[in-house]
Amino acid sequence: MKKIVLIFILIITANASTLNLSMTSSPSRLNPILSNDTASSQVSGWLFNGLFKYDKDGNIIPDIATSYKFETNTKLIINLRKDVLWHDNKKVTAHDVVFTYEKIIDPKVFNSIVSNFKEVKRVKALDDFTLEVIYKKPYFKALHIWMIGVLPKHLLEKEENLMTSSFNKQPVGNGPYKLESFKNSSDIILKANENYHEGKPKIDEISFKFLPNPDTVFLMLKENKLDVGALSPLQIDRQISPKFKEDFKIVESQSFSYDYLGFNLRNKKFQDKRVREALSLAINRQEMVDILFFGHGKVCNGPFLPGSFAFNEKIKQTKQDLKKAKQLLKEAGYDEKNPFSFEIVTNTGNEIRLNAALIIQYQLAKIGVNAKIKVMEWQAFLNTIVHPRKFETVLLGWSLALMPDAYPLWHSDSDKLGRFNLVGYRNSEVDELIEKGALTIDQEELSNIYKKLFKLISEDLPYLFLYIPNSITVVNSKIKNVEPSFIGVMHNQKDWIKP
Repeated sequence: MKKIVLIFILIITANASTLNLSMTSSPSRLNPILSNDTASSQVSGWLFNGLFKYDKDGNIIPDIATSYKFETNTKLIINLRKDVLWHDNKKVTAHDVVFTYEKIIDPKVFNSIVSNFKEVKRVKALDDFTLEVIYKKPYFKALHIWMIGVLPKHLLEKEENLMTSSFNKQPVGNGPYKLESFKNSSDIILKANENYHEGKPKIDEISFKFLPNPDTVFLMLKENKLDVGALSPLQIDRQISPKFKEDFKIVESQSFSYDYLGFNLRNKKFQDKRVREALSLAINRQEMVDILFFGHGKVCNGPFLPGSFAFNEKIKQTKQDLKKAKQLLKEAGYDEKNPFSFEIVTNTGNEIRLNAALIIQYQLAKIGVNAKIKVMEWQAFLNTIVHPRKFETVLLGWSLALMPDAYPLWHSDSDKLGRFNLVGYRNSEVDELIEKGALTIDQEELSNIYKKLFKLISEDLPYLFLYIPNSITVVNSKIKNVEPSFIGVMHNQKDWIKP
């Protein structure tokens, strides 16, 4: 009898499937409201679900929620599914959501998302599966803030200090996978949740391998020791073999980030729009994409993500026009006898940006502009240049969100030390639109507002918007049901099958 049982266990083990992934840093806390670093949010995303999520096209849809209704512009009713379980088989209820909200706004809990909840006046459980949210005023992020993973009240309500709780290393979630093992600077193992409300994931295990060196990640991909990974344009174009292309499916899409050259608009030399326009017309952005990314990228036309509701497709990319650029500079008082000059400052550790600065320098020289380049260590760059606003121009980048918030970057009120309107951009019409958008819960109206913002900001040229790199992901070609989408390849991972 013992032999039969042993054989049965071995068969199950042999048939178990594992998805091998990598992480370049060790997670700090596997707690959805405290997952501030990339590794923590990456892993906790498998362990916890929120009330809402994005579908493959970037639209917000219910997750733990079943439905929602705005009874007024400031009163939201959310109905929850009744079949969602915590990993210890207790039911997820509206009381868990209220508890999560209370922890987010708790001054003793330091997190990066509390500002998203600034317009929430009250959260109340009307019953076990009905939630009432009252907002101080209409709020354009009314649904999006509830995408955050929910915490289990029954396990944490007596916890004295959530910041140091053992839960952060041994979490009990409600997501498609459960934590099997986690040690700092070591591999992490997740096991499929058999009681997941959307059905057990078809891959039994996820193994995160701790690989801080990107070169090691590439090597392990080539050795088929990883199933999913990101490649650079250089790697995909010059460093993979025909066999690699057989072993992996290559999925390429635009990334959620852009780089820009930001003008310090407090500086008189950049307050003349003709100067900014001349510099913009001198730049060949497509040439930058071709050189920096071997064509694996696209020209950036403005501040919001292409393909999102905020993107204005009517704004076309700026084409290089050296003749017009020289004419505008001359009108602004600059010529061969009085050439325009300025300094570009960027950070070390980012070869793409350094090369971008060199390309900009070379291209601007064609219209007689002298651009000097200064490269600094990241912290010194932030502390002595960016934060105190002591620059002429900075070469930096921003991440792009599916739900953009124009206030931090583009509102005049954000032109203060410690805030993100680094260049000192001020436009009263932009301010009014941002404030109007913040009070808009109708998605179509919000889209129209943000498209107007896109046009105004792009035309004002507070930045030279440069390029959006492509995201290049490779997935083991043996894995079935991989479905590339606007938000990436991992959106339907629970349906993947690995033979």
